[in-house]
Amino acid sequence: MLENTSKLRTIDYALYEQVVNMIGGKWKMRIFYVLAMNHVLRYGEIKKLLIPITHKMLSTQLKEMEKDGLILRKEYPQIPPKVEYSLSQKAIDLRPMFESMCDWIHKYLK
Repeated sequence: MLENTSKLRTIDYALYEQVVNMIGGKWKMRIFYVLAMNHVLRYGEIKKLLIPITHKMLSTQLKEMEKDGLILRKEYPQIPPKVEYSLSQKAIDLRPMFESMCDWIHKYLK
């Protein structure tokens, strides 16, 4: 059981909920993973790595993550259009949380 002095007690639940909304759902953590592993990816590359994600779902999730400041979208002025996605510093700063998840995976799922 968590101690009464847990860091969870230092923040308001609404702030916690805001973070859950930023990284929660079926696809956002997966998008974070593929971008962390590949650094920069084009839309089609992300879609291939996340089969069976639909075009609409990927587009929606990328837009939400960009709005939340978790990913960077770089559009090149050329034909055909070229767009690249990468993690923002804000997302990179979440690394300790994801490393803790990796530790948990090694401990319990190996």
